[in-house]
Amino acid sequence: MQVCFKILRQTQNSSPEFQTYTLDVEEGNTILDCLNRIKWEQDGSLAFRKNCRNTICGSCSMRINGRSALACKENVGAELKRLPTNGSSKIPEITIAPMGNMPVVKDLIVDMRSFWDNLEAVDPYVSTGARAIPEREFLQTPEERSRLDQIGNCILCGACYSECNAREVNSDFVGPHALAKAQRMVADSRDAQKESRLEKYNEGTKGVWGCTRCLMCNAVCPMEVAPMDQIGKIKQEILERKDDQASRQIRHRKTLINLVKRGGWVDERMFGIQVVGNSFRDIKGLLSLGPLGVRMIARGKFPLGFDRSEGTEQVRSLIESVQNFESETSKEDAASKS
Repeated sequence: MQVCFKILRQTQNSSPEFQTYTLDVEEGNTILDCLNRIKWEQDGSLAFRKNCRNTICGSCSMRINGRSALACKENVGAELKRLPTNGSSKIPEITIAPMGNMPVVKDLIVDMRSFWDNLEAVDPYVSTGARAIPEREFLQTPEERSRLDQIGNCILCGACYSECNAREVNSDFVGPHALAKAQRMVADSRDAQKESRLEKYNEGTKGVWGCTRCLMCNAVCPMEVAPMDQIGKIKQEILERKDDQASRQIRHRKTLINLVKRGGWVDERMFGIQVVGNSFRDIKGLLSLGPLGVRMIARGKFPLGFDRSEGTEQVRSLIESVQNFESETSKEDAASKS
């Protein structure tokens, strides 16, 4: 069958333009197979990265039909099924573009320096300086090693970084790839700097609190690392060590949980006062809520009362069960390391 490949092409000093190439392909052909044929048979100037062709190296990450993916993993048949079917006899099109959140060097090749610099910023290496055992390697139990399995699958393809909405609006945010690697260090029983790492990852919106929980990193990760879930684990470690006066981000999370436990859902009247106004401790924060409060009252969106949701007791029981489970797990981890 014939398929049109609509490829966004550009150089550093030119505006991007789509160029279309038509190929006779089979459904099982990978997108990388098709790009190779375009380069070898039609246009040798087309630029893209590739290496292993086997979903191991992560080199061929690009945007395929609007989402970041590995060209060696995705095939023509699967991509065509994603397209809307409108009964048209027109040759189907597959759109290919460079990854996002990184400047384009040429065509589908992007400059990944910010990606690597942000990875380096979280110090993604196991530190054993505090353990003076030079005679032998640092052993782990099978259980300790199993905690690293999912995170260790990351191939640093950049797909999560490319789709990260937080990174798009906040250039200080290190990105989901870096924080997934950070969680690997936090979870590694051989590392000697867990506490200092957590302090570092707790810094404003540069670290874990910069994540907007949009789920895009989880959706596009080709190795099911689930970066957002790993960020959540770091947040939980921090929350266990900090009270609600440590920062607004921590107060936000703790207040959210407490209000849901109390009423089954969030009482928005109290949420702003407790988080932004720090329960009347932050006068400047309270004053900042004034304009919003006036608009809500004027539009009848500020309820005078708060009705608890149905099943509040069940919600509270579930939250407390999870908290107790996490607390017991943390104690067992601490005991196993001592």
